[in-house]
Amino acid sequence: MPLFDPRRPGPLYDLRPDPGLPVPPYWAAHLTADAPHEPVGGGPELRAAAAGYWERRGLPTDPGQVLAGPGAEPLLVALLAVTGGDAVVTRPAAAWHSSGARLLGRRVLTVRTPAEGGGAPDPFALLETVTRAREEGADPRVLVLSAADDPTGTVTPPELLHEVCEAAAGAGLLIVSDESYYDTVHDGHHTVLLSPAEMLPDRVVVLTDLAAGLVPSGRPVALARFPGAELSDLAARTLLACAELRSVLPAPVAPAVSYALAEPDDVRDFLAAATRLHATVTAAAHRIVTTTGALCLPPEAGFHLYADFGPLHTGRAASAAALERDLTARLGRPVLGGHRFGDDPAAPRVRIDTGPLHGVTDGERRAALESPEPLALPHVAAALADLAAALTLVPGAPA
Repeated sequence: MPLFDPRRPGPLYDLRPDPGLPVPPYWAAHLTADAPHEPVGGGPELRAAAAGYWERRGLPTDPGQVLAGPGAEPLLVALLAVTGGDAVVTRPAAAWHSSGARLLGRRVLTVRTPAEGGGAPDPFALLETVTRAREEGADPRVLVLSAADDPTGTVTPPELLHEVCEAAAGAGLLIVSDESYYDTVHDGHHTVLLSPAEMLPDRVVVLTDLAAGLVPSGRPVALARFPGAELSDLAARTLLACAELRSVLPAPVAPAVSYALAEPDDVRDFLAAATRLHATVTAAAHRIVTTTGALCLPPEAGFHLYADFGPLHTGRAASAAALERDLTARLGRPVLGGHRFGDDPAAPRVRIDTGPLHGVTDGERRAALESPEPLALPHVAAALADLAAALTLVPGAPA
């Protein structure tokens, strides 16, 4: 069933959480109206900047391992088109993790994530699912995961991620690691976030959607980092698929993306301020959610929470879709039910985006970003109060 945003016409096509950030000052300054045609996969300057971006994160990268595209979805579709076979995704998972495989007519197998959080599957359940699927005639070849995930905003512990990588390698699966939220970890001193590419350098494709922070939300820009050695031709075949899809970055955007990927001081300052804002506001929203009696893991990355209102619905009929309709109507913005992420449709779970709490206008969002105490700003305080009021009306919540 399509979801409609009360603020915009037409069905909602982007189900990612809204970061609620103003347009970065550096963005408009580096857009180039007369930029030359951008080649498929990105030009040399952009690929080199992307390679440096990953080098600084501990992943040695040659520009030839990099592809850029207008969003993560087209890159994933192109990759799945050339790998063939069926896809394995987590449950819950970002909505776009499975949509590409379904568009290609592939089967999508789902594996539950562990209670610890994060978007990697339970390793034992993964092996069991893959084995059973192959016995039944399926052909799983690709595992899509995200250690810092949408919809929960939590992070997979390193030891569990190691086990998942070992299980995937044993099952002969290529891992696609969605690392879109890796730059949004709230507390880097206490939350350890690793990339599967550090553990299986020859069996992991890293996929990063830059709209989580480096580029403005709503500007689809994504990168893929391909392994070398054993799968050195995978990038070349995916590039050809991108060409067939005409999946190319708009030329005026490429110089601004290259600048952001180089991470000069103004870009690093913007990302640091955004992370502080996300950490502060998501923590406040988490307190509001748990006060109602709902279950919700503490947020560790991103700008969203995943709340389970099941404990409030004992003896009552409830569903993710019903809760989605209810909270979307009350808050006047999309609040996506768990069924959008492959979760149990009968369970009253929703993802609550915290970015909209930063403000509606660019000016309000900039004020929140620059404030040392964003919760004290009147528009942020009012938005949090509205969230609390909406959640108190959920059946079973304390008034």
